[in-house]
Amino acid sequence: MRKMTGTDFDNLVDFFDAMAQTKWLTAIHDQLKDLSGSWEGKKVLDVGCGTGRLLERGIGEANQLIGIDLSIEMVEKSRSLLAQAFSTDSLVKVADAYDLPFNADYVDVALSTCVMFLLPEPEKGLAEIVRVLNSGGVIAMLNPALGMNPEAASQYAKLYSFSGFERESLLMWSDVSTKRHRYSNTDLDQLLTSMGLSNVQHTAVLNGLATITVAVK
Repeated sequence: MRKMTGTDFDNLVDFFDAMAQTKWLTAIHDQLKDLSGSWEGKKVLDVGCGTGRLLERGIGEANQLIGIDLSIEMVEKSRSLLAQAFSTDSLVKVADAYDLPFNADYVDVALSTCVMFLLPEPEKGLAEIVRVLNSGGVIAMLNPALGMNPEAASQYAKLYSFSGFERESLLMWSDVSTKRHRYSNTDLDQLLTSMGLSNVQHTAVLNGLATITVAVK
């Protein structure tokens, strides 16, 4: 499995920004933020931040919003979006999930949506997140479940009358998922506990096609 590069995503900024604002992904981002707990006064890191739409939810609440992404174009878009965060410090930089440019125990909340499953070795990315997360810190992830595939996503879209870009973006995500990693809750339990995380909780979204997983270091 080839490791994707920043240039793979540079021309997809508009697509990913639009997808982050679809009704289905907006609802998931809202739920993920709620499940990750309060961001009040905390350092919040989004690994694979894309255009910054998830981090944007912490403006006025978090002490610092931190984003990393392989794509310089995604980073520039995130910086522009978070520039409005006059009451919240923000730091967005180009970096690799396998080599986060932060000291150990640096952040209080770590997020990863639609990223870990893309990595050839998700364990390496997760190990880096765990390294920079402080004791008692929270990790919150979104990953496709075993049942995610284009046919199932198409049925979901039909059930909820998705059309246009709402449907297109969901189907594209499902197609990529079948070519990368999909996880069962048991898989995630074993992976996260092996890295010293506890209180692992899973919340099904998209009628079980994807999973929000939250754990504590």
